[in-house]
Amino acid sequence: MSAKRPRLDPERDSEWRRRLTELQYFVTREAGTERPNTGVYTLEDRGGDYHCICCGHLLFTSEMKFLSQCGWPAFHTEHADAGIRRLEDTTLGMLRIEVRCGSCDAHLGHIFDDGPLEFGGKRYCINSASVDFKLEEGNGN
Repeated sequence: MSAKRPRLDPERDSEWRRRLTELQYFVTREAGTERPNTGVYTLEDRGGDYHCICCGHLLFTSEMKFLSQCGWPAFHTEHADAGIRRLEDTTLGMLRIEVRCGSCDAHLGHIFDDGPLEFGGKRYCINSASVDFKLEEGNGN
């Protein structure tokens, strides 16, 4: 199966257009990508959880995040309840694996095989615009 835009439900689409920023909509609903090193969570190192910006589903925790120098937030593992969907993506003349929210089908980013070996060797390359970071209580700002 090759990657396509996430499924659009006209009723939900109008809600997302109202609620999401232009960049968040472009990334999550049109399968876009933010420019490297521009995402607000690329260098985020405080404790907390990363949720889907569209539906609030828990995707990753800060313990799963690592600094990869790729220009986007990187995670070695998804949360056990994330249910992230994987789809073959052949756009841009490459073969990649796209990752989407298992709850609302929002485009999150891609997964690669160059992550930390001690965690299975995967690198989830995730757009900051596709997630909402919820700071761990007592972790400060």
